[in-house]
Amino acid sequence: MKTMINGVRYHVEQCGDGFPLVLLHGFTGAASTWRPFCPMWGQHSNMLMVDLIGHGETESPGDMARYDIKKAAMDLKVLLDQLGIEKADFLGYSMGGRTAITFASLYPERVRKLVLESTTPGLVNSEDREARIQQDHKLADKIENEGLERFIDFWESIPLFQSQLNLPAEVREQIRSQRLRNDPVGLANSLRGMGTGAQPSWWDKLTTFAFETLLITGELDYKFCKIAADMALKLPNAKHLSIIDCGHAIHVEEREKFGTIVSEFLSNT
Repeated sequence: MKTMINGVRYHVEQCGDGFPLVLLHGFTGAASTWRPFCPMWGQHSNMLMVDLIGHGETESPGDMARYDIKKAAMDLKVLLDQLGIEKADFLGYSMGGRTAITFASLYPERVRKLVLESTTPGLVNSEDREARIQQDHKLADKIENEGLERFIDFWESIPLFQSQLNLPAEVREQIRSQRLRNDPVGLANSLRGMGTGAQPSWWDKLTTFAFETLLITGELDYKFCKIAADMALKLPNAKHLSIIDCGHAIHVEEREKFGTIVSEFLSNT
């Protein structure tokens, strides 16, 4: 479905029946990321798969300020309001996880359960944030100066996604094809407006999360395993699972295992 939210036309896909589940993809991703889970999760959840601002079929405004992660979270609140949903489960991967944490920090009363895959609440140190902002702006410039295809070539080669080289060729091609359908303006502004450096640090907010939270990381993704372990120490009601022989994108690399873990967590009331 298409819906206008705060001046931006959003694309949202739905499947399944049950308690609402908002699904948020990572950078360069799209709502289609989650379609393979419809047969399993759709049995217990009304899946709302959102193309985040600047991604997929959602619009890509030229104004970088519109991509602020708090505004992205507010857009999700408006979406729930439009659909008459008081409370939902949230699942976010990487950038989508940061958006989910932002939403939960701003609107905790709207969250029943939270699933966070390979993500972070942000950077605490202001110098680290500034360095990351500069890094993300360089990546945004790279998209604009070299074109989307060359940027995706680069993006797929970074160490974070090294373990995905073990995926079947047709799966890698599907992921690449989806990435290339994004709007370069949207991706560049997404990096500048809602990158890890640009967003607030939500570390102190984690102690206030009363709802159940499931943290999932791949054991080969050492950085995010450490972040998740630190998050679990702050969260009052959290469980951290690390999946063996897996990297950053568990939902892609170990789809069946990931699907089962999430399904059991959401179904267990």
